[in-house]
Amino acid sequence: MAKILLVDDDTLLVRMYQKKLQNDGFIVAIADDGVTALKKVPEFKPDLIVLDIMMPKMNGLQVLTKLKEQKTTEKIPVILLTNVGSSDEDIERGLDLGAVAYLTKAGNRPKTVVGKIKEILSGYVREVPQVKD
Repeated sequence: MAKILLVDDDTLLVRMYQKKLQNDGFIVAIADDGVTALKKVPEFKPDLIVLDIMMPKMNGLQVLTKLKEQKTTEKIPVILLTNVGSSDEDIERGLDLGAVAYLTKAGNRPKTVVGKIKEILSGYVREVPQVKD
């Protein structure tokens, strides 16, 4: 089973994605800010991180930078899932920092986001669950 770390301070959104991902066969851990996320990564060892940008204590771009600076975490694929504007500059900045995808919350349904997670993981892990409607 692939392990996903959801990092977002929106508890309603996190619960929705957690349920969807677990129903699709993923093991899910949650962090509600960047500092907590960085503490959870070594113990949980996620196969992929879904990361919000606007969060308390440490924003998602700072978390992404820290992850990509460390040998033990630099290869973990990170999807930025955010409501922060999706201008070309914002997207380019996130991707330049090492994210594998930049998705907006408002522009993507959970099924689409989970499909993107599975697509990315198919290149990183052997066993990826099938999408359930």
